[in-house]
Amino acid sequence: MKKIVVIGSSNVDLIMKMDHLPEKGETVTDATFMQVYGGKGANQAVAAARAGGNVAFVNCVGEDAYTPQMVQNFIEDGIDTRFIFRESGVASGHALVMIGNEGHNYLSVAPGANYRLSPEMIEMAMPVIDDAAMIVMQYEIPAETIIHVLNLARKKNIPVLWNFAPARDFDLSYLSGISILIVNEVEAGFLAQIPVNNEADAEKAARLLVQKGIEKVIITLGAKGAFVVTKSEKVQIPAFQVKAVDTTAAGDTFCGSFAVALTEGQSLKQALQFASAAAAISVTRMGAQPSAPGRSEIDAFLKSHV
Repeated sequence: MKKIVVIGSSNVDLIMKMDHLPEKGETVTDATFMQVYGGKGANQAVAAARAGGNVAFVNCVGEDAYTPQMVQNFIEDGIDTRFIFRESGVASGHALVMIGNEGHNYLSVAPGANYRLSPEMIEMAMPVIDDAAMIVMQYEIPAETIIHVLNLARKKNIPVLWNFAPARDFDLSYLSGISILIVNEVEAGFLAQIPVNNEADAEKAARLLVQKGIEKVIITLGAKGAFVVTKSEKVQIPAFQVKAVDTTAAGDTFCGSFAVALTEGQSLKQALQFASAAAAISVTRMGAQPSAPGRSEIDAFLKSHV
C-alpha cells in the first residue's frame, strides 16, 4: 500500500463546550470540559489512517503528562511513529478551544515542541520519506522546515499536499514545488494576495495560484462544499448536509482523507466526494481526533448520500 508521510504538528486540546461563545469581558459558566488530542498534523495523520491510508507521522513532542497517551493513540490507529521526536525542557503543543452553538469556535494555540521540528529531524526521517507516495504538510511547524521538505520532495519527485493553515507569512517563490494546495477562502486570498469576499473571488485566487506553478488548488467552502482548479479544469461538489456540533477538525479530516483517495487513484471528483463525506461525518461529533471516521463509515455514508 502506498505510504502517506504526514509532517506536522500535534497538540493536546483542552475543550470547553458552551451554549454561546463569550463576548469580551464575559464569563460563560455551565460549560462542559473535554481533554482530547489535536494539532493539524496529527489530525490529518489520524484521519488518513482511519480512512484506510498507510501513514507515517513525522512530529516533535515535549515533556508533559498528556504526551505518552497521545503517542500511544497514534500507534493504536496504525500510524508509524518511529519519527516522532521527543524534546526535553518544553511541553508538547497545547490548544485551548471554546465551542459555542452551531459548532463555532475560538482557538488559542501554544506551539511548544511543534516549533522544534527542524530540518535536521527531517533528514533523520528519510527512511520513511524515501518510501512516500505523498507528503502531507500544514503550517504549524517552522517555515524553514517546510522549505526543507519542499526542496527534498522536488529532488525526489514526491508529490506534496500542503494545507496552508493557519495563514501566515511564507516565501511565495516556493509555491511552484507544491502538487496539491488545500486552502479555505481566507487562506486562498492571503496566498494569492487579493481580497476574497465570495466564491467567485476564491476561484480567481485559485487560478492565480495555479499560474504560480501549483498543480491542483482545492478551495474548501465549509457548508457550501469544495472545488478544485487545475490548468485545464474545475471540478466542484456541494457539501453533504449534516447537523454540525463541532467543526474543529473538519478541514483536517478533509485533507487526510483526500490524500488517501488520491494515492488510491480515485479521480478528482471521487476524491473530493470521499474527503467531503469524511469531513461531514466529523462535524457531527465532538473533538478533533475522536471525530475522524473509519473507512467503513465513509464508504457507507457515500453509498447512502451519492
